[in-house]
Amino acid sequence: MSEFPPAWEKLDVVLCHDWLTGMRGGERVLELLCAAFPAAPIFTLFHNPAVITPTINRHAITTSWLQQLPGILRHYRHLLPLFPDAVERLRLPPCRLVISTSHCVAKGARPPPGALHLCYCFTPMRYAWLFQDTYFAGRPLRRRLAAPLLAWLRRWDRAASARVHRFVAISRHVRDRIRAFYNRDADVVYPPVDLEYWTPGPPVTGSYDLVVSALVPYKRVDLAVAAAAQLGFPLKIVGVGTELRRLQALAPANVEFLGWQSDEVVRELYRGCRALLFPGEEDLGLVPLEAQACGRPVVAFARGGALETVREGVTGVFFHEQNVSALVAAVRACAAQGWDPAAIRRHAEQFGRQQFVHNLARVIEETLAERGRV
Repeated sequence: MSEFPPAWEKLDVVLCHDWLTGMRGGERVLELLCAAFPAAPIFTLFHNPAVITPTINRHAITTSWLQQLPGILRHYRHLLPLFPDAVERLRLPPCRLVISTSHCVAKGARPPPGALHLCYCFTPMRYAWLFQDTYFAGRPLRRRLAAPLLAWLRRWDRAASARVHRFVAISRHVRDRIRAFYNRDADVVYPPVDLEYWTPGPPVTGSYDLVVSALVPYKRVDLAVAAAAQLGFPLKIVGVGTELRRLQALAPANVEFLGWQSDEVVRELYRGCRALLFPGEEDLGLVPLEAQACGRPVVAFARGGALETVREGVTGVFFHEQNVSALVAAVRACAAQGWDPAAIRRHAEQFGRQQFVHNLARVIEETLAERGRV
């Protein structure tokens, strides 16, 4: 028996996603929606099928004109100003409901006449609204030159939000951003963790700390590297990104960069770590939930989505100032505490697929009931 409501099989849905260049948290949500709506076409800016799962690839996927640009899959991060035009030129077919999964511009797709648009929002456009002190640290000239472009992107993003009939945020933290930036209310439906896959292993002593993250500035992996230098304890880092070379130059001998790793390897790393370090401010953060589903504690910065997914003293430890000394103190406190892997796992079970499907089904039903008032 399907975990999805039977009525979904007959629902005429179009899915819209920012881009398909890897399987991160947003793509895991899209993958679940693809299973729920197996006939739904997908519209996206660009698509690399080699790094996307069959569940998504078997759908009819339409890309924007950006797909034709040479090197787009390597250099798309530099083409952000082109994204609004590209998403607005997508021609979505007639349907009853558009569901966009968006952290950038997918919410700006124009729904066909008569269709409702439900946006599952990972965050308002982060590049335009957030973390500019981090992105432009040490680059005041670049920040001044970028200011007019970012102002234009904010205006576009706010205007595009009016094309959405109902917002769903991945956390209360993101709901607050939607209110602040778009002046819109939003439901909160936490994204799902695959509790059947992310499971505890045999008891471990924890011979290393772990970071699983994209290596980009706002993730603040540099704090974890600097903390490892003071602690002298092994740190393993899984991930790739623009910060890799800088972080490698900062890292002492007890820090190991593992690059990209499969889910199978990451699961074993979760199971074997002393603690997962999570030093950035995140919209929600599925990585801490995956680690907790494997029964391991988290050391997290006390801001953003981590405040909704980590329980102080039960599943992890918070540090309240985003600096090295605060992180070092929190890691030491975590190492000194006895943890109950079963209690950590029980906490993660609140964020499973069943809860996600149930809560999203309620929002979809309520949205469709609004058709006569749109």
